[in-house]
Amino acid sequence: MTLIAAVQMAAGPQVQANLMEAGRLIKEAADRGAKMVVLPETFAIMGVTEAERVKVAEVFGNGPIQAFLSQQAKKYGVWLVGGTLPLRSEDEARVYAASLMYNAKGEVVARYNKIHLFDVMLSENQEVYTESDTTMPGNKPVVVDTPFGKVGMAVCYDLRFPELFRHLSEQGAQIFVIPSAFTDVTGKAHWEVLLRARAIENLCYVVAPGQGGYHVNGRTTYGHSMMVDYWGRVRDVLDKEAGIVMIDIDLEALEQTRKTFPVLSHRCPPKNIESGTP
Repeated sequence: MTLIAAVQMAAGPQVQANLMEAGRLIKEAADRGAKMVVLPETFAIMGVTEAERVKVAEVFGNGPIQAFLSQQAKKYGVWLVGGTLPLRSEDEARVYAASLMYNAKGEVVARYNKIHLFDVMLSENQEVYTESDTTMPGNKPVVVDTPFGKVGMAVCYDLRFPELFRHLSEQGAQIFVIPSAFTDVTGKAHWEVLLRARAIENLCYVVAPGQGGYHVNGRTTYGHSMMVDYWGRVRDVLDKEAGIVMIDIDLEALEQTRKTFPVLSHRCPPKNIESGTP
């Protein structure tokens, strides 16, 4: 079995201050025995405006945020998922919200660009989000073979699209990592039920770090970073304070459950239902 940790923090507009806080929590996770640590979405910057994120965007493979992630992974001998950080795209006005995975040697082993972008208006308080104004969507699902199991990567708003997670599980995923920054409104309504649903539907562990608390830009994020097992049981959760949650991954138990409760093999694609194909 292997301990995986998820970090919860409340990022602001100062990159260096955010990296210091992330480093403190990575150390805490490593000291407590974590072999993989997952940071939340926008861990390195949550500016007053989204344009600030574009200004600090890095070229893939080079930049202070990426250097920090590599150094932290190597320093503590952990696999590290860098929540999301802004990486330059073909469009100067937009960046990729990229989630990078580093191995314990500090090497990048995977990159996932957030696919689903948060363009919504929350009618309860007229909050408006147009992530696509400054973010380029990705188009490639990613599953990574790690020493701790096969990890499917997703980010925040992706959580609302079960077809993505079904694809990841069909590609062998046993663990989903979902760095997030859910709003307080949507978090209260849907965060836990969506995480548990994705775990239950796919018989996968869910590692879900979140931003939590009040931010300089006036936004309040829900927090409640959560660890859910393959049976949909919440194993660890925070409120809104900075800290970490942890889960012990037991792949033997997961695979045994998949054998005795073979829901994944019972899936009948809609085209087969329509045609009557068994």
